Amino acid sequence: MLWMQGFGNLAVELRSDFGWSKTLFSVAYSGTRTGSAIIAPAQGAALRRFGTTSVMRFGSVFVLGGFVGLSLIQTRVQFLIAMTIAAFGMALAGFLTITSALVPWFERKRARALSIQTMGFAIGGFAGPVVVFAFGWFGYRATMAGAGVVMTLAIFAASTVLGKTREQTGEPVDGIPEEVAALEPRAEGVTDTHFTAAQALRTRSFWMVSFGHGSALIVVSAVIAHVALYLVDDRGFSARQAALIAGLIPVFQFLGTALGGYLGDRINKRLIIVVAMFTHGIALLVVAWVDGAIAIGVFVVLHGLAWGSRGPLMQAIRADYFGTTHFASIMGWSSVIVVVGTISGPLIAGILADETGDYRLGFSIIAGLAFAGNLFWLLASPPPALEA
Repeated sequence: MLWMQGFGNLAVELRSDFGWSKTLFSVAYSGTRTGSAIIAPAQGAALRRFGTTSVMRFGSVFVLGGFVGLSLIQTRVQFLIAMTIAAFGMALAGFLTITSALVPWFERKRARALSIQTMGFAIGGFAGPVVVFAFGWFGYRATMAGAGVVMTLAIFAASTVLGKTREQTGEPVDGIPEEVAALEPRAEGVTDTHFTAAQALRTRSFWMVSFGHGSALIVVSAVIAHVALYLVDDRGFSARQAALIAGLIPVFQFLGTALGGYLGDRINKRLIIVVAMFTHGIALLVVAWVDGAIAIGVFVVLHGLAWGSRGPLMQAIRADYFGTTHFASIMGWSSVIVVVGTISGPLIAGILADETGDYRLGFSIIAGLAFAGNLFWLLASPPPALEA
């Protein structure tokens, strides 16, 4: 989350230092996310073949190189190269790898488990304000280099723990005996069979979940890439004030994650996601069209709650529908589709902000796309059972 939440704050510093356009930062963010998605299918195969520990440690080398590179940049090309290297490393050591390591351990408690994992990402989001203060104390160059060293060491250490499998430890699913687990209700669509990636790709459920997830990330990626620039350029806040406001989003993301995890194992996950998607859109419309500090506060609360509550459930649904044996490969191929939303959000917001002089039109279009994305979730019913 330092990588995600810190990007907007770094963009403010670089825009002040070099005068680069919002479109450039949109391209940089979207381009690195595209690269991460392109490698995702191969990453899924690598996780199955080499294991979590090896993939994370390999990624940590690129994290260090990318962040040190960001501390040395002087040109746009150098910036884009350093971003690409860092993004490659963070992809290998980050979300897909960690989620794939976690899902085989849980079934009936899967939403809660993934929510707790996401709480860790939300806590990492608090690094945004810390980064800005570090920019003031040490400069953004020293801060980027130091952050790279810290993250590399953390990834290397965590890889040992995350690399352990349930089969190695002998732990039962959900940590409870099978005869006890059998008495508890199961979520919609939970399967005892395990789809391969090829089998999952032939179902409507795979495509609807993927496009629905991409619709949500149109909003999230646009906010990550542009909220600090928006608060500075359109609302007149200082870089530190913008970082503090943006740093409040993870607080409510954390709370939303706890709520989503609690409800996700008890009621239909798709219903929670639909409500969250509407909330995303409303939050963007409020911050774009309503003046005053209250509007910004409403945006922070609504966007954070929506992001936290629906994020883990979108991962849990994939494991529910398709099983866990080939989860990394299925998620890898899904990422190729999801990235369409990830790259679209920042580009729409950045290009239209440069063309119109503010973020209102871009944010409004993105809100409309979030509303429309609910159609995918309404159609994302469980896949038919595999034939024996």
